[in-house]
Amino acid sequence: MHALTEFLVKHGYVVVFGAVFVEQIGLPVPSGPVLLAAGALAGLHRLSPSAVLALALLASLICDSVWYLLGQRRGSAVMQFMCRVSLEPNICISKTKSAYTRYGPKSLVFAKFVPWLGTLAPPMAGMFKLAPWKFGVLDGVGALAWSGAYFLAGWVFREQLEDVATVLSRFGIWSGVGLGAALAAYIASKYIRRRRIYRSLRTHRMTPNELKRRLDAGEKPVIVDLRPDFERRDGVIPGAIAATYDELDSLPASALETDVVFYCSCPDEISAVRAALRLQRRGAVRVHPLQGGFAGWRDLGFPVNLDAAETHLS
Repeated sequence: MHALTEFLVKHGYVVVFGAVFVEQIGLPVPSGPVLLAAGALAGLHRLSPSAVLALALLASLICDSVWYLLGQRRGSAVMQFMCRVSLEPNICISKTKSAYTRYGPKSLVFAKFVPWLGTLAPPMAGMFKLAPWKFGVLDGVGALAWSGAYFLAGWVFREQLEDVATVLSRFGIWSGVGLGAALAAYIASKYIRRRRIYRSLRTHRMTPNELKRRLDAGEKPVIVDLRPDFERRDGVIPGAIAATYDELDSLPASALETDVVFYCSCPDEISAVRAALRLQRRGAVRVHPLQGGFAGWRDLGFPVNLDAAETHLS
């Protein structure tokens, strides 16, 4: 038995609990490989299957319960924070809310199989005031299905995984260094891409004050609301057109000849920036993410239409 296997056999339960806990608390450290290894070792009768699954379930429930309670008490502020540190903020809030709105509490059952949804679904459930007992049941089923899938795959392919571990052990510390470097490179690439998008239109942002001044002066910029439908129930900027990112190509060519202002509810207006970049590729020049999004407009006391957006592109 080589050193790597000996380490996992000796500390496997702690490693399983710690890896699942770290991933479910929101850090970009995947626990899937650990669960695969635990399944392989259980298949080789070196770890207890029930203990591995119980620890994975316990770690998930602890983290998810914390996020559920924070979502219940702080709502959107928690979602904004989580998406601000996310590697994929452009899909973070809107797609999470859309998935939860479409599937409801049932989304907790499959959330952990979707990278951007796994950590965000529990605070979303709290935000929508899902009953604690129902959250516990659905989240527990989802956590067990997710950890069980990795565990079962490791169990079935235990012989092949043991061969891989043997090969890796021959490289000693360099295998760990290589894996760590690959993970660091992945995180760095995502962060650099996010900052590049953010900086690309920093100077083109329009403030709520400037937009209000232009509207009062009789100008008629095209205002596009990128938020999901249920968010528009809280109000829209008067005259806004409701659209999704994928519908932007349906904007008439005449819209590209005037000012187009996008707003969303994302950290750093990332969805509005992406929309502006998409229109720039169509030849538009005067495109502007609205600084602060809808919240920035509303917080300044500017008029809000409580009906849905007047027009939808679909």
